[in-house]
Amino acid sequence: MKFINSIQLDLLKKHVGPFLFCFLTIMFLLLMQFLILHIDKLIGKDIPFSVILELILTNLAYMVVLAAPMAVLVATLMAFGKFSELNELTALRASGVNPFKVIAPVLVSSLILFISLVWFSNNVLPEANHKARSLFIDIRIKKPGFDLQPNSFYYGIDGYTFLVEDIDSKTDSLYGVVLFQEVNSDRDRAIIKADKGYLISEQSNTLSLYLYDGTLQSYSRPNSRTRTLIEKSNFKQHRITFDLADLAFERSDPNRRNRSDRTMNIQSMLVLVDSLGSEKVNQFKKASNLNFTLPKASEDQIQNEKQKLVSNILSDSSLSKTTSHYLIIYNQKSIIKQELILKNTISDLNNYKAALENTTTNITWRTKSINKYLVEIHKKFSIPFACLVFVLVGAPLGIMTRKGNFGVAAIISAVILTFYWIALIQGEKLADRLFISPFIGMWSFNIVLGVLGIYLTLRLTHGLKLGKLFSKNA
Repeated sequence: MKFINSIQLDLLKKHVGPFLFCFLTIMFLLLMQFLILHIDKLIGKDIPFSVILELILTNLAYMVVLAAPMAVLVATLMAFGKFSELNELTALRASGVNPFKVIAPVLVSSLILFISLVWFSNNVLPEANHKARSLFIDIRIKKPGFDLQPNSFYYGIDGYTFLVEDIDSKTDSLYGVVLFQEVNSDRDRAIIKADKGYLISEQSNTLSLYLYDGTLQSYSRPNSRTRTLIEKSNFKQHRITFDLADLAFERSDPNRRNRSDRTMNIQSMLVLVDSLGSEKVNQFKKASNLNFTLPKASEDQIQNEKQKLVSNILSDSSLSKTTSHYLIIYNQKSIIKQELILKNTISDLNNYKAALENTTTNITWRTKSINKYLVEIHKKFSIPFACLVFVLVGAPLGIMTRKGNFGVAAIISAVILTFYWIALIQGEKLADRLFISPFIGMWSFNIVLGVLGIYLTLRLTHGLKLGKLFSKNA
């Protein structure tokens, strides 16, 4: 018994190093991917470093959920591959010990990790996603920072348009400066040109522009709105101060923003699913209550139609041509009644069709919303459950390969994870579009890998083979 316990403990220790290494590596890769995708939204906006750091930390939450199952697969392949490579499995079998006893502790550890990740996905991840989403919105609506580019118009500061021919990056000097000043209550419209200038931030929310050797041409209307007074003057030095308060980053309260499916926990989404389900039932009842009856022509309508016929001087022969071939309408003795019934029927049918289409649209929208929330609920379980599935698959595969190095484990993991994530992403899309159920979309590949893992484990521990199984049944 002590011999088995020592082997189990040693095997668990062999998982720790590869798991941590792979987990941190995947987290680093996911973080680099995140920065590459969003770096253009963060630079050049004078966003405080603390805000950028908070944005990165809040986005680490979803990376943890993705990286943990991947790390479990790689660590399992490496640990059991090394275990088999050192012939420890052969010694274990020679001692009459079932190999499943060394797999069981790893399964228990993955079960604990599965429960922890489900708790993390339900309690920590939604709040982190909500804060990250709120920060992204705050950054997106923030005005761009003061970033001049040569030979490009810059509109970042209200009331001014910049155009600079050249910028010396070493001294931050500006050459060939043209500044278009818009009119407001405090100043006139003006065009300012200068051979040289430079910018200096003298206070936190102000920016000063010093211009040298230039001209200022202003356009004012002193006494008449129709007459414009143009004044032009030269200067050796001219200074303009800009208020940059509008460019400052401002945080909003995340609790005031609406939550989406990825920023809600399971309990909140279940409440919405129940509410949407009740609305669907009401829509179905509304659709079943829709009915259509053959309309009748009122006396007022008949009199109006008679007047129209008289005014148009219709002959008896032309009236006879309007007779309908439909039995119910044909039985009406008056041709005017026949025409009115036809018109009213077509109008009512169009209204009935519009009501049905509106009800169908409402039901479809609610069904898609329900599926979207159910997909997110299943995802909070299916991705963490992959930890168990990857142990069932990784342990026998690692033993069969008899290679405990990172290269072999990485190749096998890359193949399995590629198919796994493709199935997960496509399953989510198909479920959102109502082609398949949320359960099938989120659990199909888990089920396939789980069945494969159980078969490989039984083959390893009990020598089960499909060929022998089918021959016995035959």
